[in-house]
Amino acid sequence: MWNVLLSFSGLVALIQLLFLPSFPESPPYLLLQKGDKAGCLQAMKQLWGEGNYHTEFDDLMKEKAVTKGTKIMNILEVLKEPSVYPQLSTMLLLLLSLQLCGLSATANLKEGIIPYVSLGVAISELISIIFCSSIIDRFGRRILLWGGYLMMALILVLLETSLLL
Repeated sequence: MWNVLLSFSGLVALIQLLFLPSFPESPPYLLLQKGDKAGCLQAMKQLWGEGNYHTEFDDLMKEKAVTKGTKIMNILEVLKEPSVYPQLSTMLLLLLSLQLCGLSATANLKEGIIPYVSLGVAISELISIIFCSSIIDRFGRRILLWGGYLMMALILVLLETSLLL
């Protein structure tokens, strides 16, 4: 019955895939990234119901004014910025600890290939982090979430179909 359990996560992804387009964009994204004031107020109304959201909107406008002069940095500029070294070192430490926790050793692999599997997993995670962080500003989180759920649902359907055949 493990294949039914595996299919459950595909069902959850499919439900999220169906309902995600009906949700509005986040109000901070609409105002700060897109500059859409009317869309921001409409999203607040849709998310929080009827009410007066001028204080939240004013806070977002203040944040927009504060961040107006700041430049969005790419990955190389972030790596060259000394003020983010503590955060980067913490993130690197977490990624390394995940690689050294022994998950690859519990996968019933031959002992000689475990370091290569760990290295491959680490490289694939690094590539996905770089790829996603470089395209998230271009496409937005909503499209990336939608695409991720679609891919997860399709892969799980293909996996379940191949297991049944």
